[in-house]
Amino acid sequence: MTDTPSARPGPLVLDFWCELQCPDCRAALADVRALRERYGGTLDIRLRHFPLEKHKYAYAAAQAAEEAAAQGRGTEFAEAVLGRTEEFSRRGEQLLTEVAGELGLDTEEVDTALIDGRHMLVVDADQAEGKAIGVTGTPAYVIDGVRLDGGRSQEGLRGRIEEIADRLLAGRD
Repeated sequence: MTDTPSARPGPLVLDFWCELQCPDCRAALADVRALRERYGGTLDIRLRHFPLEKHKYAYAAAQAAEEAAAQGRGTEFAEAVLGRTEEFSRRGEQLLTEVAGELGLDTEEVDTALIDGRHMLVVDADQAEGKAIGVTGTPAYVIDGVRLDGGRSQEGLRGRIEEIADRLLAGRD
């Protein structure tokens, strides 16, 4: 058996390179949700962190999202923060703790994670991998080794992802 994405057992993987203070990533949520709905468990959409230096709270948000994931609510946390990007730009880390509380997370652990940096290695590794494969902005996607950049325009990206996913899934039959 060859080790190609279409030949591997389990779900296809779509890496979603995202920054939680990015308005374009907030707009991309509609596509991500539509992909989840269309493919269910056959497409594993993985949030990958790509904090941009121009956003003051991007690193903190990525670390808080990792702590939320450690507490079992990473996707919900990321989507909630993205849904409030304008407010987040004004309120910063206070909003991260507030969102964590709204989701029933241990807010003290979220605060502590921001102080002790326990998730910084994951965030740095994601960012380094993104840079290594040519990610320069967010949102960006990688499926079957194909990088699709949405930082300038998201037009047609979901259709392209669906085209690749459909081809790969058809090859599994």
